[in-house]
Amino acid sequence: MNIRPVLFDHPDAVRLNDEVQAEYHVRYGDGGDATLLAPSDFESPNGVYLIAYDETGRPLATGGWRAQDKNDEGNENGDAELKRMYVVADARGRGLARRMLAALEEDARAAGRVRMVLETGVKQPEAIALYSSSGYEPCVKFGFYRFHESSRCYAKAL
Repeated sequence: MNIRPVLFDHPDAVRLNDEVQAEYHVRYGDGGDATLLAPSDFESPNGVYLIAYDETGRPLATGGWRAQDKNDEGNENGDAELKRMYVVADARGRGLARRMLAALEEDARAAGRVRMVLETGVKQPEAIALYSSSGYEPCVKFGFYRFHESSRCYAKAL
């Protein structure tokens, strides 16, 4: 697997983002994640967006982080917010999400971020299992979905 940074508006990123949004819609019935994201959110040094490609150049997994500091949505200074973690259906179960997560944590740490935070939902048990087994612990809710009952927020010191 070759993990490389791309722009959030790169064609492969757009296609995989559309796929994950469709999956969110199937799971939650709400049209997908309504959190506002801009390509500039993932530009260095304030973030990164990564895609994992196989040996043929096929994109298999994505993930990004964006800098967040203390705000009225519950973030704290030094936060790196994890966004759009996704593995295509036929590539799941091969450890790609764990490798992507490690690459994102390393990048955020190198950029001086002190805590990785994420929001997921109760209808994504495999995501919750990944994050819990990777050292993430429940934290005070933050972000767009902080008032939603099905939302779960996690954090890990970097």
